Amino acid sequence: MEERIQKILAKCGIASRRKAEEMILEGLVKVNGKPAVLGMKADLDRDHIKVRGKLLGSAETKVYLAFNKPVACLTSMSDEEGRPTVKDYLKRIRMQVFPVGRLDFNSEGLLILTNDGELANAILHPKNKIPKLYRVKVDAFPDDQDIMKLEKGIMLDDGITAPAKVRLVKKLKANSWMDITIYEGRKRQVRRMFERIGHSVSKLVRLRINGLSLGDLKPGEYRYLTPEEVKKLKEEVL
Repeated sequence: MEERIQKILAKCGIASRRKAEEMILEGLVKVNGKPAVLGMKADLDRDHIKVRGKLLGSAETKVYLAFNKPVACLTSMSDEEGRPTVKDYLKRIRMQVFPVGRLDFNSEGLLILTNDGELANAILHPKNKIPKLYRVKVDAFPDDQDIMKLEKGIMLDDGITAPAKVRLVKKLKANSWMDITIYEGRKRQVRRMFERIGHSVSKLVRLRINGLSLGDLKPGEYRYLTPEEVKKLKEEVL
């Protein structure tokens, strides 16, 4: 059956659809010896599809991982500058997987990694409003008015944020620990939200994505999701 090239790449665990589109535009994908173009369709069982010169096979067995990304690690499977990436911690995983969403270089916590492109796209799609819980350490002490601004939605350079849930966890001598749940996935969103109310974030840990928790995973560790966890994720977004 013919499908769009980016959908085929996603199903085979090569990349998310968005990333697959970027790969096509960069000329990294060829169909029957010719460069693929956006919108092109192909049949995986009939056509020869190559990615970076490697022939694409049929869809792989699906893999689902929970990973605790450490600080000073890129949410990427490669880096031209040689910086540590997520892939460095997955050397025992034979199947090709990719991160669902991102955590910035100096943030840590829960990442989902999979080769199920359909599920990855569903989790990332804004319409599904997947809740993501972060614990952050901020300087000084945000007051009730600051917290109300975050909860109602705050104006950033790329538009107003959706309403968030915010809770004070603990006050220290010079800073505070806060929990914040957001339903979007903008770049550095949580850090920018707190910066907008005048409180910089010195530490950020993602604890939960929807019903999936970081649990006891230490930084750099991963585990396979249980069939029940995968089923629940799919039921809520697909």
